[in-house]
Amino acid sequence: MASRNPIPASLSTPLLSDSITPSRVANGHANHHHEAAASVCEGGDPFAFLSEDRPPQPREASPADPFRNGTPSWGDAYGWARTLLLLPVAVARLVLFGLAIAIGYAATWVALRGWTDSRERPREGAGPMPAWRRRLMWVTRISARFILFSFGYHWIRKKGKPAARELAPIVVSNHVSYIDPIFFFYELFPTIVSSDSHDAIPFVGTIIRAMQVIYVDRFSQASRKAAVNEIKRKAAGNSFPRVLLFPEGTTTNGRFLISFQHGAFIPGYPVQPVVVRYPHVHFDQSWGNISLGKLMFKMFTQFHNFMEVEYLPIVYPPEIKQENALHFAENTSYAMAHALNVLPTSYSYADSMIMARAVEAGKENCSNYMVEMAWVKEAYGVSTTEAMELLEHFLAMNPDSNARVKARDFWALFGLDCSPLCKKIFHYFDFENKESITFRQFLIGCAHLRKQPLFEGACLTAFEKCKDPETSTISPVQLADALRSSILPPADIAMPKLFQTFDADDKISKDDFIACLARFPFLIALFAARINGEVYIEIV
Repeated sequence: MASRNPIPASLSTPLLSDSITPSRVANGHANHHHEAAASVCEGGDPFAFLSEDRPPQPREASPADPFRNGTPSWGDAYGWARTLLLLPVAVARLVLFGLAIAIGYAATWVALRGWTDSRERPREGAGPMPAWRRRLMWVTRISARFILFSFGYHWIRKKGKPAARELAPIVVSNHVSYIDPIFFFYELFPTIVSSDSHDAIPFVGTIIRAMQVIYVDRFSQASRKAAVNEIKRKAAGNSFPRVLLFPEGTTTNGRFLISFQHGAFIPGYPVQPVVVRYPHVHFDQSWGNISLGKLMFKMFTQFHNFMEVEYLPIVYPPEIKQENALHFAENTSYAMAHALNVLPTSYSYADSMIMARAVEAGKENCSNYMVEMAWVKEAYGVSTTEAMELLEHFLAMNPDSNARVKARDFWALFGLDCSPLCKKIFHYFDFENKESITFRQFLIGCAHLRKQPLFEGACLTAFEKCKDPETSTISPVQLADALRSSILPPADIAMPKLFQTFDADDKISKDDFIACLARFPFLIALFAARINGEVYIEIV
């Protein structure tokens, strides 16, 4: 039966340099299969039929960890003595904190009472807060300063001053701690961009509504676009407060800058960068790999916590509009990195998500799972959602304490043994020859394969060569038969596991087949012999 989808000319002839020579006579099943497996696995690139490109040799991973809290020790003698000495002070600070929260919340509730533009949640297109309500919010702003005092920020060193709102309607800052937004609330009372989830936080949700918050769901393109439009609208109107954004999208330890999101720079208004520092010796105040409760307790039990805020010169957008967002963000990042004397990195908010998922899974050395997602996204077009999905599969491969996976555990996820071809495929990821791979290597290798010019055509050809002509699906028997062309078929007990990788039902449809190879593009090498049109005829 002729195929309905013609096979591309480039795939109609053998393309593997180490392809199997068709054998018309075999002395037995075992010898035939061993010879086939040996011939397909003698050196070379198992993906040579997809492109002439060499396997990726990605740049070395950065040793930076922008999310790690740098407190030397939680149990040293000095720390315990200081904590015991300041416990009564901590209790007094906690009382002050509670009173400040209560008074600030009450003032905010009164300021919002009856304001139709802030019922339930601020709506897009809402007008600015009336002047008398803004004046009432000074009570909350002063309460915020008392909150900072309760956390040990008795004085805050400031350098420079805020530019006039007419000159720089947008302010951007690095984000180190939950203290940052409290300070800016007191200092500037700006409009902020916040995650949808913050609206449900007790007290906090009410207060950020008073700041005429711009809500955004960072995983929704429509929501991000709407947020940019709101930023532009509020930045354009002098009756609104200035807009404050933390372009890193999450907190870091302050010793690095991570990749900037472009929401603050797309509108094209001048931006005033602000850098925040938390000098310390014994206690790192950054909100990194530390729980909020522990961080607050440590702040309550410090004699004094240091904070420095520096307002930098205004950064103006490039004159060439096509370069606006990207170059504008890079120029601002450079100015802030120079002021902080730190290095900008290609890590992003997605890396913090990856590390948090590894922590949740109970893994060790969770920072080893980070991949520099900003660079991966730019180089390979991998989305955060795709990276998180691959991470789940990688975690299922039983990584060791160094966040590395061995070939045996890699292929066990698919019910396969380490056949010669499987070893070659694994070596494609293991370019360091360490007999194990990191999540970064796994992600980049998969992304590189998906970008190969013949990958999509190879997937379609593989399905056409393996499917049942009558049902246009692939059964378990047909899948096992296809694998005989390249490798020894898996044992009967393991075959269902590989089959379920493609589909949980009893038949693999075209959509199932293509979707599976999109998730696991390296599996296309198992069908190389079928793609090359090589068949085996046994004469009994």
